[in-house]
Amino acid sequence: MPKVGPTGRVTIDGLRIGHATAPSGTSGVTVACLDRPAATVVSLRGGASATFDTGSLTLDATFGRRWAIFFAGGSLFGLDAARGVRTALLEAGAGAPAFGSDRRLAPIAGAALYDLPPAVAPLPDYADLGRDAVRSARSDRCPEGRVGAGAGATVGKYRGREHAMKGGIGFAAGIAPGGAHVAVLVAVNAVGAVRDPVRGGWIAGARTRSGRIIPPGQGARAAVPGVGTTLALVATDGPLERPELLRAVTIAEGGLASVIGLYGSATDGDVTFGVSTAGSEPERGAVGRLRRADALGWTASELARRAVRSAIVRANH
Repeated sequence: MPKVGPTGRVTIDGLRIGHATAPSGTSGVTVACLDRPAATVVSLRGGASATFDTGSLTLDATFGRRWAIFFAGGSLFGLDAARGVRTALLEAGAGAPAFGSDRRLAPIAGAALYDLPPAVAPLPDYADLGRDAVRSARSDRCPEGRVGAGAGATVGKYRGREHAMKGGIGFAAGIAPGGAHVAVLVAVNAVGAVRDPVRGGWIAGARTRSGRIIPPGQGARAAVPGVGTTLALVATDGPLERPELLRAVTIAEGGLASVIGLYGSATDGDVTFGVSTAGSEPERGAVGRLRRADALGWTASELARRAVRSAIVRANH
């Protein structure tokens, strides 16, 4: 098993996490800020994702590094957070001149989850929330539960949103075999249900009036689609090339799928990012890099399960 630190404790140098929650408490933005541009990859698993600048993160991309990754509520409206995130980063001195221009650029990427209320209500200014999330970013701790992008998250919408439970932000960090630090940040807003990674029973999902959780696939409304998303970030200080980093992310997604029922469904927007803050060069031998990727992925898989559980526990207690 990987060595796991206290819940919510950030242990990766160069990584800061911040949240901004809308005054209504029903939506928000979460940002993972990096002290320098980090190698970044993305895996889109759901069939209904809302993303910002992920197309340029393919493995053959010329500019596959980012200064920040953001998660937002608000579905497509939440992608407006990108403007505030980028502005705040530049104001703080991030970015670098590019293309022979004096203007500084700070490439970022992000994704949004669906937390829009059924009734017509004013939307928060996601650009402002993105700016505030960057300004609140800390290097020592990540608050969890109903904060930031997880403020309006719900879980278990397969019998209708009126039977859903609260979702939220979760975080877990540990040390992989070989000594690399690994952290997983999640925003859990799934259509499906969530299992306890230790005891195996359902800890979140569609509930009856008495509070009993009805597992996915049971009940007359089981086939009714819902709208939801689980957003995740796998961060490490282990030196990996981007193909190996994507391999580690893919392994970590197995951990998410093992505890989230209906993960990667047609109506989910499930997205996982991966970043490496390593300043050193990856190992030269292909076998060594692949072994490191497998070790990091296995550790991230375990941490992903813990982060999902932490999100549910913190949001509902």
